Amino acid sequence: MKECVSRTELERMFAEAAQLIRSQNEILSQLDSQCGDGDHGTTMMRAMEILEGAIGPSPNERSLSETLHQAGWSVMGVDGGASSALLGSFISGMGDTELGGAADCAALAKSLEAGLQSVQKRTKARPGDKTMMDALVPAVEAFSAAAASGNSVSEAMNDAAAAAETGAESTRDLVARYGRAKYLGDKTLGCPDAGATSMALLFRGFSVALATTKES
Repeated sequence: MKECVSRTELERMFAEAAQLIRSQNEILSQLDSQCGDGDHGTTMMRAMEILEGAIGPSPNERSLSETLHQAGWSVMGVDGGASSALLGSFISGMGDTELGGAADCAALAKSLEAGLQSVQKRTKARPGDKTMMDALVPAVEAFSAAAASGNSVSEAMNDAAAAAETGAESTRDLVARYGRAKYLGDKTLGCPDAGATSMALLFRGFSVALATTKES
């Protein structure tokens, strides 16, 4: 069982997440077109491309915290409105805890919690508002619960991904309360939120990467 995440695992996590989001970018944009600008898939692809580059090999051997900070700030610079800003805030916020060269499950749980807190400072949206928070909050809570139970990093991330997917699917039955979509009212029913869906893809990518690392 994978017990720690080093720079190598972190790089693979973002690479797998980027691959999933690229494969689903048209669906993400289609979801967004029903409740927003229709460019969410394109924005997320640009954000993940930048994120992959920021996470790549570093001759300075930065700590995980420094790497996450730099990667998050790079994503914040993507021209994509709230989506890229909040994603960047989450990644950068994960670096607010000291991780050193590797993070065990408990340390990564604290890092994810710090990332969530960073996002919560930027938006008043909470679960139930039909936003990315409907996937992000349950994902972080699931990871923390698994870490507290003594599970491995890969097991905890699988729980987080499953919780994010359930949360994203639940937005199908919610009325949007933030962004342009809030003006559509009940017309937003029946369509999953694009931001929550991309967040679920992000965590599933993380899970796939750690499961692959575990098997290799």
